[in-house]
Amino acid sequence: MLKIWGRKNSSNVKKVLWCAEELNIPYQQVDAGGSFGKLNDPEYRALNPNGLVPTIQDGDFVLWESNSILRYLASQYGNASLYPADNRKRAKVEQWMDWTAGSFAIPFRDLIFNLIRRTEDERDHAALEAGKERCKELFTLADKALSQTPYLAGETFSLADIAFGPFAYVWLELPIERPALPYLTAWYERMKQRPAFNQIVRIPIT
Repeated sequence: MLKIWGRKNSSNVKKVLWCAEELNIPYQQVDAGGSFGKLNDPEYRALNPNGLVPTIQDGDFVLWESNSILRYLASQYGNASLYPADNRKRAKVEQWMDWTAGSFAIPFRDLIFNLIRRTEDERDHAALEAGKERCKELFTLADKALSQTPYLAGETFSLADIAFGPFAYVWLELPIERPALPYLTAWYERMKQRPAFNQIVRIPIT
């Protein structure tokens, strides 16, 4: 059985769990990271020398990096349902996956850590505001793309939406002022029609 290492409230772990649910892959999820520890245990470091989550074990095959895991699961189990066989369509999916991974890491971290995981006295307010402003820019860009197609990479739901979804959920549910982004909001309503999104992604923000 597929084993997925990582705490359920991690955005990167959520991507992998959501993908597994969409593809109906039986899996075992093992809490790791955050308050669960394990990341510096020799057993885990042997699987992932970075000491980060997620990591998967599929039989004797081990893989880390969340977007690489998404590509593997969709290719291995998905019959192109989430990851098109057509090279140009696949490239569009990968474009948005790489954009999500490369663009959100720092501003999203600064936003979440300072708004949710630190007390008022501990907050770096300059980093919080910078993260918030950068996230506004990024979600506005996504809104523009979604004004053209119902899903990030085109006409159908794909890995691009899975990679983006956990970030969008937190952004749209945080108690902060946000610009009106109607196409992003409409996309979010479509995500909420997916049982796996509700089960995996829409959990308390901690």
